[in-house]
Amino acid sequence: MSASLTERLAEAVDAGMPRARDDLARLVALRSVANAAIEPASECRAAATLVGELFSEAGVDGIHAHPTPDGSLAVVGRSGGPSGAPRVLLYSHYDVVPVGDPGTWSSPPWELTERGGRWYGRGSADCKGNLVASLLALRAVREVTGGWPVEVAVVCEGSEEQSSGGLEALLRAEPELAQCDVVVIADTGNVEAGLPTLTTSLRGTGSVLMTVRTMERPAHSGMFGGAAPDALQALLTALASLRGPDGETTVDGLEHGGSWMGEPCDPNRFREDAALLPGVEPLTGNGALGDLLWARPAATVLAIDAPPVAQVTAAVQGEARAVVNLRVPAGTDAKAAQDLLIAHLRAHTPFGAQVEIRAVSLGQGFQARTDGPAYAAMRRAMRTAFGRDAVTTGQGGSIPLATTFAELVPGAEIMLLGVEEPASRIHAPDESVDPEELRRTALAQALFLVELGGSTLA
Repeated sequence: MSASLTERLAEAVDAGMPRARDDLARLVALRSVANAAIEPASECRAAATLVGELFSEAGVDGIHAHPTPDGSLAVVGRSGGPSGAPRVLLYSHYDVVPVGDPGTWSSPPWELTERGGRWYGRGSADCKGNLVASLLALRAVREVTGGWPVEVAVVCEGSEEQSSGGLEALLRAEPELAQCDVVVIADTGNVEAGLPTLTTSLRGTGSVLMTVRTMERPAHSGMFGGAAPDALQALLTALASLRGPDGETTVDGLEHGGSWMGEPCDPNRFREDAALLPGVEPLTGNGALGDLLWARPAATVLAIDAPPVAQVTAAVQGEARAVVNLRVPAGTDAKAAQDLLIAHLRAHTPFGAQVEIRAVSLGQGFQARTDGPAYAAMRRAMRTAFGRDAVTTGQGGSIPLATTFAELVPGAEIMLLGVEEPASRIHAPDESVDPEELRRTALAQALFLVELGGSTLA
């Protein structure tokens, strides 16, 4: 008896795993941080070139690196399918966050290293692992079907982690690049390894840079301390006002009583995933854990400029600054919330200090429509690939591109998935991907593309 289409796709994905590892190793080796102050811009250009070559080899037509307004390169291409077939756009990004201190990594961050059955390296999960899963799926579909069952478009971004809006601006200027019936945003992951997950809600985000000045220069703490207005203390006072004693974010005028109506968040799993120390408990405010994660605003101090302990001097500081990030639930206007944050910080800074605040990033939240045929097909594909029914979840992170697609192609079904799971430790030292998550995610995408094209997978 001949193998079924599902079996042949699974075999093709399995056979493609060694190539997938090689592709990921080549991508991880490129230090594609989209910030020339941290890594050379040539690294991102080399990554864009490699991504283009890989998608071209996978059979996608018209691949080219398209400049965007923020200076990054977006790799785009499109192959036609049968007449009247659905148009599917696959999104990922090749830029990564910085590695931080390499000494905190157990293996070289720019070298894909296998350890304990996982593949380690910066970007191995977020988002080069997702990119490779899509490549693996496309190769399997081409090998098994001999063509494209649907129209396939790819868009691979080069500055997603910077939130600088390059790709969003490009798509608004050239909306034909976004035209599709389905968008698969491969930039999230599963709530636990082996449990297929569709992310249906994203919080909006807005960061501000706050600078506080009280004196023209630092003043000796022995001579002036106590009477000299301390800029660092003024900054800390303003920052402390962003949270109530129960951890609830309390920005003046910003609603913070929302309730999460989706899958609840397991406190034990959260405690483990967040690596909380003994005796430290998750914050729940006056609600449930899921409320604070996905249904309410969250203000986080991302960085502070102040003298480091290693360079301490007996001085009252005349200037200090910080970056504050605000996350807001889907449905809350991120710009209005950011304006409230700025007003709050000004109002809560003491000593008559001079306060300068400027916005540095902004992205609206997103709520997916999940009742269409593509979602149903993806759920079936995930059930086959993972052996378990898919669940839905929210995500506290922001992917502004999801909102851009919703605006440019309002009739499209937009789904978010990926290879990431809690042990991946994205944005942290020792980021890694489980090869099984990559394989299963690739198989789910391959099954999805073939079924959406009208084939029977039994």
